[in-house]
Amino acid sequence: MPVSRTNRLAIEGGRPVRQEPFPPRRLFGEEEKAAAMALFDEAIATGQAFGYNGPREQAYERDFAEYLGGGLAKAVNSGTSAVLAALAALELEPGSEVVVPPITDPGGVMPVAMMNCLPVPADTDGSSFNAGPEQIAAAITERTRALIVAHIMGEPADMQPVMDLARKHGLYVIEDCAQAHGASYRGRMVGTWGDLAAFSTMSGKHHATGAQGGVVFTRNEELFWKARRFMDRGKPFGTDETTNVRLGLNLNSNELSAAIGRAQLKKLPWIVQRRQELAEAICEGIADLPALAGPRLAPEATASYWFLRLSVDPSKLTVEKNRFAEAVRAEGVPVTVSYDHMPNEHIWFRQRRTYGTSGYPWPPGEAGEKAVQFDLPNCRAAIDRCFLIAVHENWSRREVDDTVAALRKVHAAFVKD
Repeated sequence: MPVSRTNRLAIEGGRPVRQEPFPPRRLFGEEEKAAAMALFDEAIATGQAFGYNGPREQAYERDFAEYLGGGLAKAVNSGTSAVLAALAALELEPGSEVVVPPITDPGGVMPVAMMNCLPVPADTDGSSFNAGPEQIAAAITERTRALIVAHIMGEPADMQPVMDLARKHGLYVIEDCAQAHGASYRGRMVGTWGDLAAFSTMSGKHHATGAQGGVVFTRNEELFWKARRFMDRGKPFGTDETTNVRLGLNLNSNELSAAIGRAQLKKLPWIVQRRQELAEAICEGIADLPALAGPRLAPEATASYWFLRLSVDPSKLTVEKNRFAEAVRAEGVPVTVSYDHMPNEHIWFRQRRTYGTSGYPWPPGEAGEKAVQFDLPNCRAAIDRCFLIAVHENWSRREVDDTVAALRKVHAAFVKD
């Protein structure tokens, strides 16, 4: 029977479900503008330029730590800097191995090599983009000294068995929470499980301090001061010394970023709650579709949905995942067809493009070539199976309904009889 013009897929010339753009996120509003203007008004009135480590920055850091239930927080200039400072606090010996996420931004792995340590990716858990405890265990060797565990897409990793594993082997744990502001696991916010946590507050994240930014969080005072010294050129914070006490960089945030961040942080609970409501409504709307599913979370985990990750069962479809996702996007839904971000497959990693031509911290020659080769079958399968929908808090019920309609339309066209 011929397909009617009404039901024909947009990718095949039919009428799309959604013919106008989805609404912009509108992350920044009058509150952030007022906070910035107040800072400029103060600078103009006093004649003093605003700087860093001032009252607004300190207030933002207190607010951030309070949001996580108490602890110590320090703002920095990017999420990458947050990971770098957290690693620096551990004072690992050169050549140490650090287990890293299989899927993440390059900034979540490059700091390991920059600290003269070897990044060793663990495979995903088989159901998400996160490394699982069994896969992390398989990546640990006698040279492993720390784990970096990322909560990708705002979906919490299974932290309790990871922490049990880390304590068994005497390893530090850094949580990379760049994509997971407000997510929780077993009743606790992500970022509060490990020894330290790194957050990104760039403009694409749940809450932002401007174009770029980040935060280091910990409840370990000793590690806090070690990170604090590194992120400001080794200044002797928390000591009686009068000169700089260690090698470090200038990773400082600033008063303007903090002013924006304080206004943003007040919105964060609503942002997270709204994303959860929207994602759950979409997942409910497709729950009966045999070839399509929403994310399967770790036990007792609550996601904050940086993106909504959907997976297809290719055995039940007449097309591959990419074609399915492209068809959904053609219906007018904001879709990322593939999130293919495996740092170990990047040129810098595979060819060890680090310090000159040395390949350091990897060993030279054939040993170094073998040291950057990893087989991550679960990870590659997850990438091949999943696509993303750019859900955000400014969506209305109409966006949910149109997304569900598009998913159901494409599923009906491609599902096997």
